[in-house]
Amino acid sequence: MQTNSIIELSRSAYQKNIDFLNQLFGKKRILSSVVKGNAYGHGIPEFVTMASECGVNHFSVFDVEEARQVQAVVQNKATILIMGFVHEDDLEWIIEHDIEFFVFDKKRLTNASKAAKKLKKKAIVHIEVETGMNRTGFEKNELKSVISILKKDKEYLSFKGLCTHYAGAESIANYYRVESQIKRFEEIYQYLCKEELKPEILHSACSAASIMFPKTRMNLVRIGIMQYGLWPSQEVFVAYLNSKKVKIDPLHRVIAWKTAVMDVKKVKMGDFIGYGTSFMAKKNMKIAVIPIGYAHGYSRSLSNHGRVLIHGQRCMVVGVVTMNMIAVDITEIENIKKDDEVVLIGNQKELSISIASFSDYSNQLNYELLTRISKRIPRKIID
Repeated sequence: MQTNSIIELSRSAYQKNIDFLNQLFGKKRILSSVVKGNAYGHGIPEFVTMASECGVNHFSVFDVEEARQVQAVVQNKATILIMGFVHEDDLEWIIEHDIEFFVFDKKRLTNASKAAKKLKKKAIVHIEVETGMNRTGFEKNELKSVISILKKDKEYLSFKGLCTHYAGAESIANYYRVESQIKRFEEIYQYLCKEELKPEILHSACSAASIMFPKTRMNLVRIGIMQYGLWPSQEVFVAYLNSKKVKIDPLHRVIAWKTAVMDVKKVKMGDFIGYGTSFMAKKNMKIAVIPIGYAHGYSRSLSNHGRVLIHGQRCMVVGVVTMNMIAVDITEIENIKKDDEVVLIGNQKELSISIASFSDYSNQLNYELLTRISKRIPRKIID
């Protein structure tokens, strides 16, 4: 069955990214591949398969559904860490399969202990503490009761990690806020040590923090956007380059998104293209209709702004991005026909459509664009 488009994942690009990151962080530090949000749109089953082949053996996810998808690929050959949502009903499955998970409220901690007692097996927990993000994590005044539960139920609770998350490490504007979070985290760690509760590992760094604040790398780094070949922000990229003599981007984009021309037609000067009156032909034009729209993750905000590559040339989206289709201007390009390749993200001949270019044409972040790509689009690993 033919599909309207395909996502390609480059194994060689990913291997280069992983080699760079391992070199940057050192072999003794655990690199956890963050695959939440359907592996940032790359597709969990295919991406985790590829990552495992490239030597990755630690994956971080948001919820139990994602953990199940990773588990289906890695079986028991990698560590899985749930950083977010866990329903009480799923605790037994999590504990049974040695899945590690964040705990940031007392109810989850006591429920985990109960489930572990029932299974006669330890729950592997990472205690998340609030340091200034003001989202999830135990407040300092809650730690006494957390310590009490961990000590009382040590037979059923394995205190594997102490963790936190930083509030905007990708921007220098948040420098003092992040620095104060780092200090608070260290104070909490020392407090727990005095209470004779020492976690096996400390972790707090996302991609941005790992570059902007190297001291946050600790025992484990949770790397999302950078493993996919993208920088968290321009500031992080510049900060990295400024620390190096050779100013070369070491990251390689893993994803490419391709489709094909569905139809070609002529439009007379003065006619409108697509819904409404947002684009009027100022001359006789030729357009290609592409079977991609906002239902597939191609944002409506790219109406009259987006670009695609056909025959190695940039073609502008004309008219409104609809649910399943876009039209692009091919007036100046000869011999375009049905089924010709269209690149939405990736390279064609000498040109490239980057993820960042979507941010230039819309107000979407890299992360937002990627995670909105439809799960229905097939993913394929290429060399």
